[in-house]
Formats: sequence, C-alpha cells, structure tokens
Amino acid sequence: MVKAADSPDSTPGPPPTARTGDTRVLVVGGGYVGMYTALHLQRMLKRELARGEAEILVITPEPYMTYQPFLPEAAAGSISPRHVVVPLRRVLDKCKILIGEVTAVDHAKRSATVTTLATAEEGAGAITVPYDELVIAPGSVSRTLPVPGLADFAIGFKTVEEAIGLRNHVIEQMDIASSTRDPAIRDAALTFVFVGGGYAGVEALGELEDMARYTARYYHNIKPEDLKWILVEATDRILPEVGEEMGRYAIRELRSRNIDVRLETRLDSCENRVAVLSDGSRFPARTVVWTAGVKPAPVLAATDLPLTGRGRLRCTATLAVADTEHAWAAGDAAAVPDITSDQPGAECAPNAQHAVRQTKVLAENIVSSLRGTPLKEYAHRYVGSVASLGLHRGVAHVYGRKLKGYPAWLMHRVYHLSRVPTFNRKARVLAEWTLAGLFKREIVSLGSLEHPRAEFEIAAGGRPEPKPPGPNTPGPGSGTGPGGGPAGEPPKGDPRGT
Repeated sequence: MVKAADSPDSTPGPPPTARTGDTRVLVVGGGYVGMYTALHLQRMLKRELARGEAEILVITPEPYMTYQPFLPEAAAGSISPRHVVVPLRRVLDKCKILIGEVTAVDHAKRSATVTTLATAEEGAGAITVPYDELVIAPGSVSRTLPVPGLADFAIGFKTVEEAIGLRNHVIEQMDIASSTRDPAIRDAALTFVFVGGGYAGVEALGELEDMARYTARYYHNIKPEDLKWILVEATDRILPEVGEEMGRYAIRELRSRNIDVRLETRLDSCENRVAVLSDGSRFPARTVVWTAGVKPAPVLAATDLPLTGRGRLRCTATLAVADTEHAWAAGDAAAVPDITSDQPGAECAPNAQHAVRQTKVLAENIVSSLRGTPLKEYAHRYVGSVASLGLHRGVAHVYGRKLKGYPAWLMHRVYHLSRVPTFNRKARVLAEWTLAGLFKREIVSLGSLEHPRAEFEIAAGGRPEPKPPGPNTPGPGSGTGPGGGPAGEPPKGDPRGT
C-alpha cells in the first residue's frame, strides 16, 4: 500500500474532488510538466491505482496540452490545429482530470483553492481540494510591460488560439489591402511587426512570412515585396540558444527575404495603432505580435512555498521544493540547480528540453518518496538547439556542430516529430507534412470562427456583440490590428532545444 508520510486528514469535497484513494497526488497544470509527470506516474503506480490505494488528480484550465514548438507551423497552415494539442483525458486515462484553475495553495494544510466552470454557475465560490503530494507546474504567462496601447491591441503567441487567430488575421489584412483604395490603409494592413527575437518570435515570423509570400500569388494587386515585416529585438542578437554564429546567419537569412531586423531596439508605443520604435521610427501597422518574454504563472505568488527573486519556486536537484516536504516542481515554474554546470549557482534553463526530461526524474522521485527509497538528482547537459526560419530554412547548433539551411530545417522537424506526445499525433503530423509536399498550401482565412453567433444574431433581428480590438478587428481610420510593446528579455519559457 502506498502511503504519504504526514498526510493530513480531510473530509471529502464536492464530487469532482472526492477522495477515492489513500494517497492523492495533485498535479497543478496540464502543460509539458503536468502531462508528462502524470503520464509517468500512472505507469509507475499502475498497481496502486488499480487497487484504489493512490489517486492522481490533474487540475488544468484547458483539457489539452499544447505542443508549443508546432505553433508556428499551425499558424502557417502546415499542421492542423487539432494535431498541435494532446487531449489529456485520452492520454491520462488512469488519472482524474478537473478543468479549472488553482488560485491558491496552502501547503501547510495540504489544500488547494480551485475555481471551475461549475463554481461560477453554482455561485458557491471556489472549492477546496485536499492532497498528499503536490506537483506544481502551472507554466508561464506572457511577460508584458506598461506600454501605451499594448493591453488593447497586442496578440501573443503562446496558445493555439493565438496562432490560428494570427493566421486568419494575416490573410484578412491581405484581403483589406487588396480591396481598399486608401494607400494609408493598404500600407498599414501590409505591415507586420514582431516584438522579440527568441524562438517564438523568429519562428512565427519566418513561417508566417513564408505563408504570406505564397498567398500573395493569388492576389492580382499584391506582390510579395509589398508586404513589410519588421522584427524588433532589445538585445544585440536573436536566437541566443543556437549560438552567436548561427544567430548572425539567421539575421542574414531573414534580411535576404526583405525582413527588417532591428537589434537593440524597443517598441515604445502602439497608441493610435502606430508602432513607435525606440530608434525614432514610426510604422502605421495593423499587426504587432508580442513574443518578448514570459514570467512565472501568478498562482506561484499565491502559495506558501519558497520563491526566488524572479518568482520561481526554489527547488533542489531532486526536483523537490526546497525546505518543503511533499511538494515538487519542474519546468518554467521551478528554479532547479544545474549540477552539470561548472558555474556555481547555475540553474537549468526553463525550456522544453529540460522540462520534458525533468518529468521522468520527478515522477520517479515521487514514487520513491512514497515507497521510502532513495531519490535521484536531475542532471542533463544542454546539447544544443534547433530553430526553423520558414519552409526549408533553419539553424541548428547540436553537440557542437552547426547546421543551417535545409539540413537544419530537416533536423528541426525530425526532432520535434520525435518529441510530440503519442504515436497518434506523430502519425497525423507526418501525414500532414507528406500531403503538404504533394499539394498546394491552403490560403483560407476562417476569422469568423471567433465570432460564430454574429451572423445568426443579425438574422434573428438582434445586434451582434461588437468585436473587441484584436487580431481580426480592422479598426477605424488607418487602424491597426493587434498592437505590441517594447522588446524585453528574450523569451525564457519556450526555447525549443534538443
């Protein structure tokens, strides 16, 4: 029988959180760390779960895990959106899934405060979920700055909804530019500003520019050179994870496609839907995409667990929360010592490369803790990174070897195909890539999907709800689509390493 030391007694909560086992492992978050940890745990505790001696409860805002490295290809139409996400209920069939949000954790009482879709309907307030072992992996959120216009018009690039919305928006802007007689509106519609030179920004820009250039051949009055693409980066380099040499190559590659790469530059304002850069440049632009960094999820600040100065959980090399029993963390939320580094105090980078590998050690240590066996330390030496710059273009720095162009792009695809969860997803993605090589790209915008009731409301004699400013809202005058803000530090939560 599995027992958690010092497990507090608790009364059963509402039906979704009723206790059925002797030991409950609560997993907060259904992203990389949450899903993979729960997946490993349900395999390692298979017998205990079958006997009802253990229970794994995953609380997550969404019923799926998003494989973020494929978001740029989903935005470009190379992969269907449904193949970028992994349904948690199918993969974690031995776990309990509760769709909700953990708003606070009182680890001293071994309880989490949770809001669900039902709590708002019931009007009874948040529920309390007791647990014995805690895995806190809520991931990260976009780190924004107080920039005029940012909150009103910006669009990020962390979710599949944002990726598909951005694709629809880019094609919609080309429709606007093709039909308008106002040169100011046309120029603004065909100007796309991306803020942040990390993986998310560069890969999204590369894929969408590639798609838009291809789409332009179907417009009688738009040429590829009419589109203006601008990459704004606060530091003096892009893609720092692939090394300085490959970063310089990436800049040359992007500039050869008439992409304006501006280093050591910030976006100071997007008020009145005009992008104002720190170098004095001004660009009326309908599209500004924010990919300039991430920060820990807000729930970490609502716990009684120890945090670092940057708001991440202080952890040991065993992935246990420092000075705390029965609490574990990994990924973006955890500051884990890098015991392979020669530098004192070095921490593992909060990226996908470490996160996926940490989950196996994390699950093994939780099981070892329950069974009273020794824990192991997490150790993985960073081996390099790969990045796509669009179709058949890429850069890579792996095991000291530097690749560029087609070989790097192919390595990027092979690596991420091997890492996307489940054989089902692997087969579907491979099939889509194969078909994409045989047939032409799809160039359809389905922006109306974001407001499915609008047409019916008009037909029924009502007034459709006004669209909020965003990626698919043209806006008045010379308007712009989503706005952006100044480039901050390079993104830290989504580097795609190998």
